[in-house]
Amino acid sequence: MSAHSTRHRPTGSAFALLAALAFGGSGVFARPLLDAGMDPLHVTWLRVAGAALILLPVALRHRDLVRRRPLLLLAYGVFPMAGVQALYFAAVARIPVGIALLLEFLGPVLVLLWVRVVRKDRVSPAAIIGVVLAVAGLGLLLEVWAGMRLDAIGVGLALGAAAAQAAFFLLGDAVGEDADPLAVIAFGALVATVLLGVLSRPWNLPWNLMASPHDLGGLTLPGWALALWLALVCTAIAYFAGVSAIKRLSPQVAGGVAYLEVVTAIVMAWILLGESLNATQLLGAVVIVTGAFIAQTAVPSTPETVPDQTAEPAARQVRPSSEHH
Repeated sequence: MSAHSTRHRPTGSAFALLAALAFGGSGVFARPLLDAGMDPLHVTWLRVAGAALILLPVALRHRDLVRRRPLLLLAYGVFPMAGVQALYFAAVARIPVGIALLLEFLGPVLVLLWVRVVRKDRVSPAAIIGVVLAVAGLGLLLEVWAGMRLDAIGVGLALGAAAAQAAFFLLGDAVGEDADPLAVIAFGALVATVLLGVLSRPWNLPWNLMASPHDLGGLTLPGWALALWLALVCTAIAYFAGVSAIKRLSPQVAGGVAYLEVVTAIVMAWILLGESLNATQLLGAVVIVTGAFIAQTAVPSTPETVPDQTAEPAARQVRPSSEHH
């Protein structure tokens, strides 16, 4: 994090909510394409490739970033944008979706461990309590005990997705003032397009589905409109809002608030697809929201600028000791 970065709860929470809404809608808008027979990896490739195309002018404008921050761009494309998707889909092929999603959303827990063990930084009790509650609520929401069957490789793949998700929060915090967040996402999408292209083989994609009409909550939309929404809103805007939230809330707090994505997905599925929740799942949703609310209280509600450490000694020479700031 840059020395001049600002932690600010209201704006950070607003960006986190926007990210949850944008990310959470991906499953709902992908469902018609999946129901029409499109492979999940093809849908994912369309999502990142479309985002890469939309953000291509941003990448061209900031092309010097390739020279200045090559490792950041490569890591962002490999882990948050391609790794989470590929590892999650590989996991659900071997273990139940609920278990895979729960394990993937251990990412914020890994963030807490990284910050405390590797960085040796203090972790706010509110952030810890919030994440623990959110994980418990996610377990209730997904009813992970139903039809549970575990496969060692599947569990390992899901934990790999969790590590890639943790990288999303940590790398988002590493985007300093010298790198435009949208440019990082643009190059990350380009990297992910290439990597997922090798796995998904887009040349076998049923392109005819792009022109076919699909039903979404009573609306009839062409496949290209669904793909455009997935690329623009569920990827480009979602990742930008996510990085903006991380920079204002910190990785560990943003990780706790990110569980709202699951609740958003469930609510949107209920509204647009008619998928309902039982009492246990509703309780899980309430627990997740509670955990997210507690986590975000770890951040000040007023802007808090981290001082520039290099300028601090000189500043101390001219500041009176009784000065309040």
